[in-house]
Amino acid sequence: MGIFDKGVKKTNLNFFQKLGRSITGKSKVDDDVLDALEEALLSSDMGVDTTLELIDNVQDRVEKDKYVDMEELVALIRDEIAKLITSDYSPVQPFDFSKKPYVMLIVGVNGVGKTTTIGKIAAMLAAQGKKVVIGAADTFRAAAVEQLCIWAERAGADVVKQGQGADPAAVAFDAVSSAVAKGADVVLIDTAGRLHNRVDLMNELTKIRNVVRRVVPDAPHEVLLVVDGSTGQNAFVQAQEFSKATDVTSLAVTKLDGSAKGGVVVGIAHRFKFPIKFIGIGEGVEDLKVFDLKEFVESLFNPQDII
Repeated sequence: MGIFDKGVKKTNLNFFQKLGRSITGKSKVDDDVLDALEEALLSSDMGVDTTLELIDNVQDRVEKDKYVDMEELVALIRDEIAKLITSDYSPVQPFDFSKKPYVMLIVGVNGVGKTTTIGKIAAMLAAQGKKVVIGAADTFRAAAVEQLCIWAERAGADVVKQGQGADPAAVAFDAVSSAVAKGADVVLIDTAGRLHNRVDLMNELTKIRNVVRRVVPDAPHEVLLVVDGSTGQNAFVQAQEFSKATDVTSLAVTKLDGSAKGGVVVGIAHRFKFPIKFIGIGEGVEDLKVFDLKEFVESLFNPQDII
């Protein structure tokens, strides 16, 4: 069983149910199959632009290489999706431990699982023997700070916090300063998830960047955007808005296990060119997975026992 099978099971099942009806009794990939493929990809929320480009690429390959059966078509789809996302199947390296502390700024709207993702990343790092400091800079939500404290206690990480309504940049500054003083390996900085005023968001994130650079000149080393994969096309909107407000460098997609919209991972990666770092496939601490393109695509398009 692949590590992503749980997270994309509904997408996989829905995809092949839609495609299966069109290929029954067929000995080659024809226009009907391609039309069904397009419908199945769109229903997975891969997005129109990504789907149309993928269909064009598949059609060109079918005509050139004369693919004729389902097994060959699935292999072709996997190959073309990989090309859309990246140039190779190299595994993602989620952290650069040559930088100490490695400072990660985590952004995303409220409700996407941002705080939980931070806690799971802290647990992942702790399991590797790394010392982690968490900056509770989402000072507008008391619940976010409380939740971070619970996760930090589980992971054995330190939390730097102030009172509700405190200056988020001040919390970030204190967190990075504490990490340097304690010789921590990684700093995870939570941020407020507001999108109602992009100018305020941009100003706040810029201020956080500026103050942490007083302590670590090249920080933050990463801006990780967390989006909720179950929201489908709304996740595209979130990615677009945050990419306007700050320099997003990587992506975490959560809540895929309850959705048939796993194609959104491919669509966002293709459209925005963000490297995908993490995939959330459940509530457990072990259900945040480091992204592996090869395994993800194989799980997303796995016809075994379906058709």
